[in-house]
Amino acid sequence: MTKFATFAAVLGLTASSALAGGYVAPVVDVEPIVVEEEPASSNAGIVIPALLLLGVIAAVASDDDDS
Repeated sequence: MTKFATFAAVLGLTASSALAGGYVAPVVDVEPIVVEEEPASSNAGIVIPALLLLGVIAAVASDDDDS
C-alpha cells in the first residue's frame, strides 16, 4: 500500500506541474503592408485657361456686325 501511495503522490505532483497554466498559442507579429499610391494628377491648370480661351474665341467669332 505504501508503494501505491508513493506512486500516486509522485504522479499527482508531476501531473499538476506539467499542466499548470495550460496551452498558450504563440503570438506572431505581422507588420501591415503599406501601399503608397500617387495622387491622381489633374490638369486643372491647363483645362481652365483653355476653356476660357475657347470662350473668348467663340465670343469673338459670334460677334455679328451687320452695320
